[in-house]
Amino acid sequence: MLLGCIGDDFTGSSDLANTLSKQGMRVTQYSGVPTAPADPSVEAGVVALKSRSIPAGEAIAQSLAALDWLKAQGCTQFLFKYCSTFDSTPEGNIGPVAAALAEALEARKVVVCPVFPGAGRTLYQGHLFVHDRLLSESGMEHHPLNPMTDADIRRWLARQTDMSVGHVGFTEVRKGAAAIAEALTRADAEGARLIVVDALSDADLMEIGAALDGAPLVTGGSGIAMGLPENFRRKGLLSGEGSAWQGVEGPCVVLSGSCSTATRGQVARHREAGLPVFEIAADDAVAGRLDPQAIADWALAQDARPLVFSSADPEEVRRAQQTHGRETVAAAIETLFSAIARALVAGGVGRLVVAGGETSGAVVEGLDLTSLEIGPEIAPGAPALRAVPAGGRPVALALKSGNFGGVNFFAEADAVLRGH
Repeated sequence: MLLGCIGDDFTGSSDLANTLSKQGMRVTQYSGVPTAPADPSVEAGVVALKSRSIPAGEAIAQSLAALDWLKAQGCTQFLFKYCSTFDSTPEGNIGPVAAALAEALEARKVVVCPVFPGAGRTLYQGHLFVHDRLLSESGMEHHPLNPMTDADIRRWLARQTDMSVGHVGFTEVRKGAAAIAEALTRADAEGARLIVVDALSDADLMEIGAALDGAPLVTGGSGIAMGLPENFRRKGLLSGEGSAWQGVEGPCVVLSGSCSTATRGQVARHREAGLPVFEIAADDAVAGRLDPQAIADWALAQDARPLVFSSADPEEVRRAQQTHGRETVAAAIETLFSAIARALVAGGVGRLVVAGGETSGAVVEGLDLTSLEIGPEIAPGAPALRAVPAGGRPVALALKSGNFGGVNFFAEADAVLRGH
């Protein structure tokens, strides 16, 4: 294994695996830290954690455990992947985890670049944009778990860690890889260890990737990985075989626990099409009034592609959190979706389309999936995945971050997962 990656949620890890696969690496995504060695043919391993919104100390411990396993597989470069909207609170977890990994690897000049142009995420003068809006005006300021109220990534990161934060601006980035490498060296000489780097396009990310040849640690969104495989290819280290993919027939069910603007639009389109829906209310989930087997039976009885969702309006989510507590609501909904997914797969479902990072993590954990094959891209940041639950039949999955995909994503994902 050449490149070892640590993702702070499942959908983001899938996004990263997709990026690396498209660039020609043989990629496997792992659910949690594996307990056995990797297949020797794997060139990039992505360890998907569920560490974005847990206490910072726990996120650090999990990330360091993943680092130890990846080091044992022979990796020479490591990537800490987080969301392209830098989802975190002023306390963490991005800064604390990045700092801990830097210390463990004795790494300097650690790039921080959440940019993903394909999804409209760009960074200019240290400020993160979502399309033409500052991050803090994009709707992310209303996120129920990680409200992003400041678009200045330098300032946000400095609130999370005592490690010095620097910046390489777009003026240097547009000059190419050599200039970027020199700017990183200057920032290092000035005492900065975590260095925010501007980028507006995929071409910028390719140049940044070239400048990071040999860097022990890189951090960012999936876009920062675009230019890394070429460094290994130039050295003749890639097989050139890429990844294989095969779709799965059988029923398809959509599970959505995201209340992002994009996902709510996808839910609305599904309803407009007259397809079956089952809405989960947070109050009912917390009170234990919902039977996951009964919900799965309802979904399995539908002729069309059914949707089970808890993608409520953000105001409704906040009301439930204020009534029951944020952690209580999140745990109840995730536990419910996990149980529903198990019942669906046991009932013969061949394809699951899952919206929301936390929901996706709960589904993968519920199905006890230890590794996932990376398939074709459904939408930017959302690849098709295939896994075989213990003792079961293959299941194809789309694990979508809440903000990703167009309004027809559910239908598009179903077609790709089927192999059509």
